[in-house]
Amino acid sequence: MTYDTLLVDRDARGVARVTLNLPGKRNAMSGRMIEELTHLAGHLATAPETRVIVLEGAGKVFCAGGDLAWMQAQTAADRATRIAEARKLALMLRALNELPVPLISVLHGGAFGGGVGLACVSDVALAARDCRFGLTETRLGLIPATIGPYVVARMGEGKARRVFMSSRLFGAEEARDLGIVAGLFEAAEREAAVAAEVDPYLSVAPGAVAAAKALARSLGPRIDDAVIESTIARLADTWEGEEAAHGIAAFLDRRPARWSGEGGGQG
Repeated sequence: MTYDTLLVDRDARGVARVTLNLPGKRNAMSGRMIEELTHLAGHLATAPETRVIVLEGAGKVFCAGGDLAWMQAQTAADRATRIAEARKLALMLRALNELPVPLISVLHGGAFGGGVGLACVSDVALAARDCRFGLTETRLGLIPATIGPYVVARMGEGKARRVFMSSRLFGAEEARDLGIVAGLFEAAEREAAVAAEVDPYLSVAPGAVAAAKALARSLGPRIDDAVIESTIARLADTWEGEEAAHGIAAFLDRRPARWSGEGGGQG
């Protein structure tokens, strides 16, 4: 099966390499990419030959977050459309989080907004030592809504609050301290680092792996239908606000938002 925004390759061992493939847009998650990731997660979840999934990004950046043109469209949409689009994003994250096979993300260049969310729904995230991170939503007048349950589950509330609201950028060492990533690698060590995470799964029982992963999720923070629906409503509420319309438009127009401290004023 071919996709417009993803590259997928599965080797004879059952290792599926999934690459976000919109390098010209820094792999920002468009509505199309969200749909394709959801479809792919469903396909791989039911493919018994898949033992491990490795998620990567083409080009210079792993994932720049949500596609701003897609988000800007939501600021002008009606409530039902906002809810429907927010639900697509939430269900994509849920599908990846609940995969019965291990998901290993390999980050380079940058992981921002939803890119951090992808790291946090992964079982293991590895990052290049020069990778940059940021939950950058509030810079745009948005909030990290649908990724929020997974970010807080990964970091814990205390650590999450260090970076959840400020849009501050930080490096890979801090991302490891926060719990977003488990290990760092130099560029030349990338494949060795991936192999060190993948190889153990090729000698253990796939059914037991799936059951153990489900057990771990059941013992962690509650991320159920009610929590997910709440994040959907909160994202739609934020898209509906004046701050989001202003912040996204300012970014796309390459001008400072009024709260940026860069001459944008307060009007």
